Amino acid sequence: MIDPFKALEILSAADARRAARRGFLKAAGGGAVLLGGASLLSGCYGDYEDQPAPTPTPSPTPTPTPSAISDSDVLNLALNLEYLEAQFYLYAVNGTGLSAAQTASGSGTAGGTVTGGAKVDFTKDPMVGAYAREIAADEAAHVAFLRAALGSAAVAMPNINIAGGANGAFTAAARAAKVIGDTDTFDPYSSPENFLLGAFLFEDVGVTAYKGAAPLLTNKTYLEAAAGILAAEAYHAGIVRTVLYAKGMSTAALIDATTKISDARDLLDGKPTDDTTRGIGSDDDQGLVDANNGNAANLVPTNVNGIAYSRSSEQVHNIVYLNATGANRTGGGFFPNGTNNPNAALRVGLSS
Repeated sequence: MIDPFKALEILSAADARRAARRGFLKAAGGGAVLLGGASLLSGCYGDYEDQPAPTPTPSPTPTPTPSAISDSDVLNLALNLEYLEAQFYLYAVNGTGLSAAQTASGSGTAGGTVTGGAKVDFTKDPMVGAYAREIAADEAAHVAFLRAALGSAAVAMPNINIAGGANGAFTAAARAAKVIGDTDTFDPYSSPENFLLGAFLFEDVGVTAYKGAAPLLTNKTYLEAAAGILAAEAYHAGIVRTVLYAKGMSTAALIDATTKISDARDLLDGKPTDDTTRGIGSDDDQGLVDANNGNAANLVPTNVNGIAYSRSSEQVHNIVYLNATGANRTGGGFFPNGTNNPNAALRVGLSS
């Protein structure tokens, strides 16, 4: 059982560590401007939008229903997805990921492995390197926080694929988005620009996922923490989008790539293309330019009311599994064997 008082203590300690780290970075002349970590997909929770209201109907042979989703279920889903982002950013910065002590113990399938991951040469762009180091530290802190808050209820890390080779999840995603050809490979560790595209693939999903998850948390302590991470993730995604847009001013292929990635996410998350309740026009997930406004900058993807939209558990799983409608809905993509959750309803998300 999760303890909100313990969580408050952990948050307070995390704030102290953050202040100390920022003081060190400032003294070293390397203060980065990114805020708080972006938990890519920690909003993979129950489908808050599309579930019909329950209608009590007497039945002589009642059928079993999915277990109620608890706060610990929500936080464990967050932990699964924090594992993913922490591994990606830590490998990009250090060439190594989380330690076994941070991933192996816990319930579920213990001792998950990481396929892929490599250190990026950020000497080609020190500014992007500073951003990456800040994000990596925050993601590792998120893993530590969630594991401590969940205690014995924490799940171990599932198998994760963050490779950029021919069999890597990043290559599969780039091929699906038509960023590269069907036989080409995409390596997010080969340059700061490719690293940013890899981060772009994750970060926009994180904002919409956290927004969708917030209503499912009942404990105010955890709701406050989730709101804080959502705010940080919005900063984080904004930085990634802004830097890619600035680089795209001289390298148009970067702008084109983000448009293709956002279009692919729109298809993967399974929402109808004529859904005009989110995004600009019928385009829910948006790239860096607004095609409906003379290709003006679109650094903050919102609907007509200036509000970011939400994704459900199923939509987020579709994206990370790189599988919107296929028969294999128990894993794939960045989670080849699925997420590692005690609540069966959250391994793929609730159906819409």
